[in-house]
Amino acid sequence: MTQVRTRIAPSPTGDPHVGTAYIALFNRNFAKQHNGQFVLRIEDTDQTRSTAKSETDILNALKWLGLDWDEGPDNGGPHGPYRQSQRSDIYREHINQLLDNGQAFHCFCTADRLNEVRAEQMANKQTPGYDGHCLSLSKEEVKTRLDNGESSVIRMRVPTDGECVFNDRLRGEIRINWSQIDMQVLMKSDNLPTYHFANVVDDHLMEITHVIRGEEWINSTPKHILLYQHFGWDVPEFCHMPLLRNPDKSKLSKRKNPTSINYYRDMGYVPEAVVNYLGMMGWTMPDGREMFSVDEMIDHFDIDRVSLGGPVFDVEKLNWLNGKYLRERFDDEAFMQAYAEWAFNPDKLKMVVPLIKERVERFSDVIPLAGFFLSGSLPLSEADFEHKSLQLEDSRRLLQFALWTFEGLPAWEREHISGACQKLAGFESLKIREALFPLFVAVTGKAVSVSVIDSMTALGLDVTRARLRDAINVLGGVSKKEAKRLEKQYRDFDSFDPEAS
Repeated sequence: MTQVRTRIAPSPTGDPHVGTAYIALFNRNFAKQHNGQFVLRIEDTDQTRSTAKSETDILNALKWLGLDWDEGPDNGGPHGPYRQSQRSDIYREHINQLLDNGQAFHCFCTADRLNEVRAEQMANKQTPGYDGHCLSLSKEEVKTRLDNGESSVIRMRVPTDGECVFNDRLRGEIRINWSQIDMQVLMKSDNLPTYHFANVVDDHLMEITHVIRGEEWINSTPKHILLYQHFGWDVPEFCHMPLLRNPDKSKLSKRKNPTSINYYRDMGYVPEAVVNYLGMMGWTMPDGREMFSVDEMIDHFDIDRVSLGGPVFDVEKLNWLNGKYLRERFDDEAFMQAYAEWAFNPDKLKMVVPLIKERVERFSDVIPLAGFFLSGSLPLSEADFEHKSLQLEDSRRLLQFALWTFEGLPAWEREHISGACQKLAGFESLKIREALFPLFVAVTGKAVSVSVIDSMTALGLDVTRARLRDAINVLGGVSKKEAKRLEKQYRDFDSFDPEAS
């Protein structure tokens, strides 16, 4: 019997997402239950967004949860490299095979032409997609245009008739008409592969037998199967997991729920509770118990019992479970040790101490001054936001604009945070202290405290985002109607240039 091999392939383009941990947990459990191997691969072909910091954060977050792997970029293995950016020669070799066999072709279409085609297709109520414009180019013409330095991508040929039929472990037979499948770009103009191409090549070469991933990839599966067929490779078994949902059943998103694993670590959740809760997403223990370890989950795991109903990631339920762990799984000594490790984490203290040292005369001054660094949600009221120059509506708008702006920063660094705050003040024609007032209250719980910009830098984006969201709700929240109005105003803010004003 072929050894079971599963994988998780996160992209290092942001914070480590709880959805990544959820899929990693089920992949790891399935592999371990079958005495197989679990692989971690870094999908970093998006070089403009991928960062080494994000990769490190993802690896550390998964390790914090106890989700280790048998092969990966940090511990190696026989199928490396485990970063796509280091596998260019492998992709080039395989793309040449497809070009030689006529199963892929060079496309020289400009972005303007593709946009025009897409607009025309949508106007005619057609499925938008590539129209095959470059399919008829001769080898000689292609060579000439390449020799002249003309930019191109490489696309995959896709059937125009019939349908792709495949079996999903959880969903049974799935049929998708080929007319709905675009002629996927396989290699970009920068000679880096797209996810779809690299994913298939890597899964085959790394001998992945079971692809367990989110249901958002169902519609892409025909592209992947076609590539397996073009190369003459065996197709792995597919299992598309249900997506995590907010309590309102919408797709889990950072706008409605904290989604970063780092948030839950920084807020003082214990990893055992977080991974336990992720294990309850669409699956239950046969005996119905709600508290179980990863090893206990593996012992009783049956992926065929995963429910497709859309598991709800409810922070309140996680809070309840985390509390049970603290009370029932930690004796006093273990509790003290775990709390001390969290509260007095050296990395955290290195950022906080410089902010408070010049303001204290006794150690007993520390908690009143810096206690907000160790708090979750702050006990705020509308009265806390009263200001001689700002109406409550003004503060709510400033907080909402700050929230949207912070979410779009290229990196969570003091320079970027400060620049965003300066821009906000300039757009509102406010002094910087006035513009920062609602942020002071939302982030520190006080109108006057240590530098709010430095505080946000130390707290991190996730905790800052959560506190801004809480403050907005304290001020009455933002209705759908008001959200549309604010979004229109924010477009003006987004294009605002403080230096030109």
